[in-house]
Amino acid sequence: MRTLHINKNKLTPQDIRRYNWYIWRTVIAGFVFVALMIALTVFDVFGQLPAFRDLENPKSNQASEVISSDKKILGTYYIQNRSNVTFKELSPNIINALVATEDKRFYDHSGIDFGRSFTIFLHLLVGQKQGGSTITQQLALNLFSERAANPFKRVIQKMQEWVTAVKLERHYTKQEILTMYLNTVDFGAYNTFGIKSAARTYFNTTPDKLTPDQAALLIGMVNGPGIYSPIRHPANAIKRRNLVLNRMDEQGYLSGGQVEEFKQKPLGLDFHQNNHFDGPAPYFRSVLKKEVQKIFRDQNIFRADGTPYDLDRDGLKIYTTIDATMQQYAEEAQQEYMRNLQVQFNDHWRGQNLAKSIHNFKFLMNQGMLKSDRYKQLKMEGMSDEDIKTNFNTKDTLNLFTWHGNIDTLMRPIDSILYCKMLLRNALMSMDPTTGYVKAWVGGTNFEHFKYDQVKNGTRQVGSTAKPFTYAVAIDNGFSPCMKINNVPDTIRGYGPPWCPRSSPSETLKGLITLRQALAHSQNWITAHVMGEVKPEPVVELIKKMGITSAVPPYPSICLGTFDASVFEMTAAYSVFANHGLWTEPTYILRIEDKNGNVLYNHTPKVVQAMNPQTAYVMTYMLKGVIEEGTGSRLAYKYGLRNPIGGKTGTTQNNSDGWFMGITPQLVTGVWTGCEDRDIAFQSTRLGEGANSALPIFALYMKKVYANPALGIKKTVDFDAPKTGVAIQLDCGQYTQQQQGTTEVEKKLDF
Repeated sequence: MRTLHINKNKLTPQDIRRYNWYIWRTVIAGFVFVALMIALTVFDVFGQLPAFRDLENPKSNQASEVISSDKKILGTYYIQNRSNVTFKELSPNIINALVATEDKRFYDHSGIDFGRSFTIFLHLLVGQKQGGSTITQQLALNLFSERAANPFKRVIQKMQEWVTAVKLERHYTKQEILTMYLNTVDFGAYNTFGIKSAARTYFNTTPDKLTPDQAALLIGMVNGPGIYSPIRHPANAIKRRNLVLNRMDEQGYLSGGQVEEFKQKPLGLDFHQNNHFDGPAPYFRSVLKKEVQKIFRDQNIFRADGTPYDLDRDGLKIYTTIDATMQQYAEEAQQEYMRNLQVQFNDHWRGQNLAKSIHNFKFLMNQGMLKSDRYKQLKMEGMSDEDIKTNFNTKDTLNLFTWHGNIDTLMRPIDSILYCKMLLRNALMSMDPTTGYVKAWVGGTNFEHFKYDQVKNGTRQVGSTAKPFTYAVAIDNGFSPCMKINNVPDTIRGYGPPWCPRSSPSETLKGLITLRQALAHSQNWITAHVMGEVKPEPVVELIKKMGITSAVPPYPSICLGTFDASVFEMTAAYSVFANHGLWTEPTYILRIEDKNGNVLYNHTPKVVQAMNPQTAYVMTYMLKGVIEEGTGSRLAYKYGLRNPIGGKTGTTQNNSDGWFMGITPQLVTGVWTGCEDRDIAFQSTRLGEGANSALPIFALYMKKVYANPALGIKKTVDFDAPKTGVAIQLDCGQYTQQQQGTTEVEKKLDF
């Protein structure tokens, strides 16, 4: 007979009910705990949540953009190189890649994917990563906080993300959330933040043009920008890209055949590392930044909270007058000719003892050393002057600028100082004389190596480019361009010691010549004679009306350009001739907007009637003579520019500065060339004169401008005569007859 054993461990109905109650109580407690945590989070117990206003204006560092007149981005100011885009500016490929990889149920949830989220807490508490965050939650984290390392703090942070994510979903559309996410995400090294910056950095394109494989590569970097970097780890980047392509296939964004085709493609990078000196017009952008900051200070333009705007963080949009195409032409013209001119310069100095041939050589070298970044760094490190001198005389690997690209070479730092001293510098500014809009600005030869702007910040002696100011005063006083003067020395007295300029025998025209010929051939003696007639004070007054702010003392020698001025000032001054006597303030800022499109500043240029319209028109006739028969004639015979162009060459003492000022009815351009120090220059006037060192850059630039009809700068346009007519005789044949009393009227009256 079998004995029955009763299992004493068998649960009774009462036990089951009790255990069920424990389980439900735990679950309810968990729900209550989560609800309480969420409630405490909503009421900022664990830290203040971003307000709705902050959601609309996230506090992410955003680059300010410099925008050309033809709507191209010239460059950015940034701490983080981040520029925002709108949803319309995004390729569907980047959206599809993001959703397929990061949040495939993005369009179905309201900010939180509860299917994944409730498992996160357990993983966080045991220190394991769990990818349960939706795109909206990731956006919340990207916008407002750093990811906490402590797992318990991370739980609280996750609550904050949830609440913020729900706010985002309530107040923004799905499209807006995707756009904000792509504008804030970090794409790793090279200072690349946001999809716009990433597209430009890795593929030199815009977000709307990203192909599926390009989009897959960039989205693949989101969760591991270091390990999936296509620059540092290309194999990893390809694997990750292909994974994203597979997910796009799974979600129906691509077909299997397309995926396989894209997988076979190489990375196809067109990498452009972001630097502040990258892009066109770096000198202009450096000057512009300081100018914007000055405008904000002077006009008390502040953010809503009363703090100053930060161009590196606040995402401003600065609309400028620079034409990106004309800027490109100007930079190309400089590079094309300066490469050749530097060869001429080097050849004519080759074999000479520079220390003996260059005035103040030791002083210049010592000053160059003291001003160098290397010297300042060594001084900060506490090195003595003797040790620094030894350092400068010890060979080291140095990066040098050349017209064929930067090179790394082994040389003594002191020799690199001399190398830079012997490099020619160049600057160009081009503007519309009627509006004052600056179209091109080339402030130097290479901003990476030589950051000093020579357009506005630098002033140099202007030489013969000042002569038209004296002639303009004479024309205004009734002189005719056809008036003939004997080209002999003319001494001026009454302004200190008697003054008479020199004139090169080989360049002096003999006998009686007209004022137009005298200006065309830059004759010093006749210019001095005219100055003696009109006196220095009215010339200084005119120069100041024409926008020259540098000191111009009222001495006769100013007729030969013994004063200093900038390319900026001289170009604006010459615009008076082309603009009916009106000086229009050079304008390069149109307006400034904040990141939300609110206008912070609009520029209104100043306009001054600096000169009689008739005088200005007669001066265009005089300046055309420089091109037709004078020192600027190579513009026609060598470069084929025979349309209505006026101009003036300028060469200062010892050939330290070469100038060319070119005027057309639609464009006025100033060009300067010289070395950093005036004691270092061409030894030959044939090489150092403005006709050889500056004019060719103007010629190459204008040929490119004329060849592009879209720019609207036409060869067929001539300077307009004043509406009131011209009383001054410009026909020298008629003028001569009048002077000799041989007009038909005079014959009939028997004068």
